[in-house]
Amino acid sequence: MSIAEVELFHPKLEARPRIYAYAIHDPEHEGQLKIGQTTQNVKTRVAQQLKTAAIENYTVVLDEPADRVDGTVITDFEVRARLKKKGFTNPKLEWMRCGVDDILTALEEIRSGKAISGTHHATFPMRAEQQDAVEQTFAYFRSIWDDDPDKAPEFLWNAKMRFGKTFTTYQLAKRMGARRVLVVTFKPAVEDAWDTDLRTHVDFEGWQYLSRKTGGDPSSVDPDMPLVFFGSFQDLLGRDKAGGFKAKHLWLTELAWDLVVFDEYHFGAWRDAARELFDGEDDSTRKKELAIEFSDAQETFTTELEENDADEDAFVPIRANAYLYLSGTPFKALAGGSFIEEQIFNWTYTDEQQAKVAFAAEHPGEPNPYAALPEMRLLTYQVPDELIAIASQGEFDEFDLNAFFEATGSGVDAEFVHKQDVQKWLDIIRGSYLPTQVDALKAGTRPPFPYSDVRLLPYLQHSLWMLPRTSSCAAMANLLAEPQNVFWHDYTVVNVSASGVGVGLDALPPVRDAIGSGFDTKTITLTVGKLTTGVTVPQWSSILMLRNLESPESYFQAAFRVQSPWTIRNPEGDDPNEEQILKPICFVFDFAPTRALRQIGDYGRGLNPEARNPEKAVEELIGFLPVLAYDGSNMTQVDAGGILDIAMSGTSATLLARKWESAVLVNVDNGTLKKIMGSEAAMAAVMKIEGFRALGDKVFETVVNKSEAVSKTKAEKGDDVTPSEKKELTAEENEYKSKRKQIQEKLIKFATRIPAFMYLTDFRENTLYDVITKIEPELFQSVTGLTVADFDLLVGLGVFNASHMNQAVFAFRRYEDASLSYTGIESHDGLRHYGLYDTVVAVDG
Repeated sequence: MSIAEVELFHPKLEARPRIYAYAIHDPEHEGQLKIGQTTQNVKTRVAQQLKTAAIENYTVVLDEPADRVDGTVITDFEVRARLKKKGFTNPKLEWMRCGVDDILTALEEIRSGKAISGTHHATFPMRAEQQDAVEQTFAYFRSIWDDDPDKAPEFLWNAKMRFGKTFTTYQLAKRMGARRVLVVTFKPAVEDAWDTDLRTHVDFEGWQYLSRKTGGDPSSVDPDMPLVFFGSFQDLLGRDKAGGFKAKHLWLTELAWDLVVFDEYHFGAWRDAARELFDGEDDSTRKKELAIEFSDAQETFTTELEENDADEDAFVPIRANAYLYLSGTPFKALAGGSFIEEQIFNWTYTDEQQAKVAFAAEHPGEPNPYAALPEMRLLTYQVPDELIAIASQGEFDEFDLNAFFEATGSGVDAEFVHKQDVQKWLDIIRGSYLPTQVDALKAGTRPPFPYSDVRLLPYLQHSLWMLPRTSSCAAMANLLAEPQNVFWHDYTVVNVSASGVGVGLDALPPVRDAIGSGFDTKTITLTVGKLTTGVTVPQWSSILMLRNLESPESYFQAAFRVQSPWTIRNPEGDDPNEEQILKPICFVFDFAPTRALRQIGDYGRGLNPEARNPEKAVEELIGFLPVLAYDGSNMTQVDAGGILDIAMSGTSATLLARKWESAVLVNVDNGTLKKIMGSEAAMAAVMKIEGFRALGDKVFETVVNKSEAVSKTKAEKGDDVTPSEKKELTAEENEYKSKRKQIQEKLIKFATRIPAFMYLTDFRENTLYDVITKIEPELFQSVTGLTVADFDLLVGLGVFNASHMNQAVFAFRRYEDASLSYTGIESHDGLRHYGLYDTVVAVDG
């Protein structure tokens, strides 16, 4: 045999061993799964097995690698043996009576070599942003503990829905070595996520979970194993009839918690958002809705804080080593300066969409963990003048949706006040209103009206319509059902604000029943505020904003309802790892253009209130949330500058003056005053501000000590305070409150000098960074009395609220530019900088 005839090189086999399972859909195999192993393609192998028996009613439910890290292979025999050991039955040779999660758990037990309680089978790691959140938070906690082991640090995660807050919070707790974790929420409906993540992921094997739903005695848990206790704010921190802490929850105050988590907290924003979202519901419904969705206890809690001039830690009788706050729209916390930059982790809609694009570019062909998250589109429409005329309001005659959709009556008797005009509006949005058709012919373009454009119609198969009142919802349901509106009769209309429909999550079943799978149905859900927070309806792909919502929290909480992923796992029934995305984009339709663009501007800036370039922040947002505006003849895309011009519209010299005289520009809470007291440089800087020498440098110590002493005495004495003690406490309260007010007034007076300085410079400032970094230092000191370094130091300590000052600086610059442009003078070339920080820091440069 010649050497040429000898096969020296064999091609390398690329097969990878797999464990698979499939179900056959017939009575004989109900509740059973066939478990096998193969080195072939699983689809091919299963088809081979079932082909001879001509079985077609099957689904492949599991397809997992069978190899271990040491190179050995897990066999299907081992998997079945493990399942039998766990108590599952084996009715036929390779069949087991079990579920997919049970097989996954058995596989993980075989790989790890240890038994797992429950179904802890998930092994997915943290995504990069989740890892960043954990490390950034833990590093901050450590830095605080290193300075003062007895201090409880606070941290905020500004993370939109789908970030994975529950899983990531547990990872933080694990990183901290926490043994006792308390989760307090304003929305009890989120418990399923907190419970499921703890019970299914292998990283939390052995962790204990208790809640009101699960029951169980906290005193009987294993002290050596981590405990998570979940509770609603209204239950855990509510008061009994006597105003005391509920007896059944006294154990909360006796236990030292390693981590306390406030979920969906929003620092009071929910209270305002709830009022706005549910304004319009009838009184009884609204009260129930508020109690269930947002909790009356929160309002009581906030009110008591304000009335007692107490801080949160003193009021909440729970001892903790650290606090974590979770929110998707924490605009008030960010703008109010409750947290400094080092205390905040951001994961916004923009971050999410950027990550989706980046992952696709860096990992072509791999499953994209962000792929199913739809990209949003905002389309705004200017309605014809004849409709604007009947419902305009405000200085700029903005279209008033609440007035336009005003209705009287209830139920079947409800009717719009401007019924004929609402009928015209219905014709407009389906492209059948004659005047707009004529305008389109003249313009030579056909605008994309929601229910007429074939590109939009698939995304309007299931939509959410927000209206101003319950009577408006009933009137809309009645009008859509009238004979002339035959187009709308294809849609099942669900009025969740109708009388008799449940509150909270109880309002969801009628919607899900009407939608079904979502493929063969068409629905319109009418609501005032129900189901616009904390719920997931995958099939909703568009929302029509038909009411005035002024706060960006409530606007975008509602808008993000339609950004929930809609996917099909295992679409062909032969690959459980395949995912088909049914909703790559989603839509927000708004018929009050000025208000809508103002919301986008506020939201873009609110995502990062200390951004050095507000226009850049909005530009990044609309890169993934394009804004199209129909002006009555053309549909055009609006850029960041145009959005901000509208967002700032109505700014006058009087309003600007008020911005610079506002108490929100400065912080005089105990924490900030302690920072001043702890820094010789800061104390020296404050003493340079006019009026502080007269107060004296001991004023800060007096305010802090007296306020803390009064709070402590009140907490210890409770209702046992004698009349004489109460009188003495009142006198002390009046004294420190008066001195705190004087400190505040002096700082505000200093703040009013900043616009005077800006007016005198040739520089166009956009943010506080500009004021700090880019201007002449001599002029700054001459006008304000502080050096640039002094001011920078006080801003860094939070004495001056950078977020609110940024807004005031930016508003001043836009107003000044508009004034110059009106007189024919343009801003200086090359001087477009974007921050209060820019303005002040370049002065030293």
